[in-house]
Amino acid sequence: MCTVVIQVPADPRRPVRLLAVRDEDPSRAWDPVGPWWPDAYPGVIGVRDRRAGGAWLAADPAARRLAVILNRADVLPDDAPALSRGGIVLDAVAGHPPVGAPPTHGFNLVDVSAAGVRVSMWDAATLRTVDLEPGTHMIAHDDVDDPRTARIRRWLAAFAAAAPELDRADGLQPWLDVLQDTAATPATDDAAIIRDNRPYGVPTLSLLVCTASVGADGVDVAYGELAVPGEWNRPEMA
Repeated sequence: MCTVVIQVPADPRRPVRLLAVRDEDPSRAWDPVGPWWPDAYPGVIGVRDRRAGGAWLAADPAARRLAVILNRADVLPDDAPALSRGGIVLDAVAGHPPVGAPPTHGFNLVDVSAAGVRVSMWDAATLRTVDLEPGTHMIAHDDVDDPRTARIRRWLAAFAAAAPELDRADGLQPWLDVLQDTAATPATDDAAIIRDNRPYGVPTLSLLVCTASVGADGVDVAYGELAVPGEWNRPEMA
C-alpha cells in the first residue's frame, strides 16, 4: 500500500522526478539506500529488505535507471507459495523488466529509464504495462491515476500543482511540502498518504520516504526515515 508520485517531463532532456513513500510492517528489517548487491548487481544502490535480500527501491546511476515496487491486490490466497517481489526491482534496474507470469504476489512496478517511465501491473493472472505520458502521475495499489484510490483522488492535483517548482535549487522540497500537508489527514483515513493500514487488516505503516531525479546526469536518490512509523515528522533527506 505504498505511494509513488512521478513527474514525466514533456522535454525529454529534463529529468524524471519521483517521490515514494514506503509502507511496510515495522518489524520487517530493512537497510537504507546503499550498495547492498556488489556481486550480483555492481553499481546498484537501493533500500534492501533484509529478510529476502531484494529491494523496495533500487537505482543504477550509471545506467540512469530506477525502479520501485508497490504491492497490489491479486487473485492468489495470502498463503500461496510465491517468490519475494524484491527481485523484480533488481532485475528491472538491470534492464530485465518482468514478462510472462512472474512467480510472485501482485505488484505495481515503476520502471524509469532513458526510454521513459513504464508501469507494470501484475495481479497474479495478467501482466499489463503502460508507458506514462508527460505530466504528474500517482500510483498506489490500483492502476495509475486510478480515481478509485482515495489518496489519488484527494492529492494528485496538489502534487501536479507543485510540479512546476521542482526545478528550484532545493530539488523536490515542494513535493515534500505537499506530503507534509497530506499528514493533516489522519493516518487511518483512506485518503492518507502517511498511513496506518492496520484498521484495514494489514500490519503496515508508512516508514520512510525517498525522492529521486533521473536524467542525463544520472540518478540522484535521497532517503529519510519517519521517526515514528505512521507519523509525519519531516525527515532529513540524505
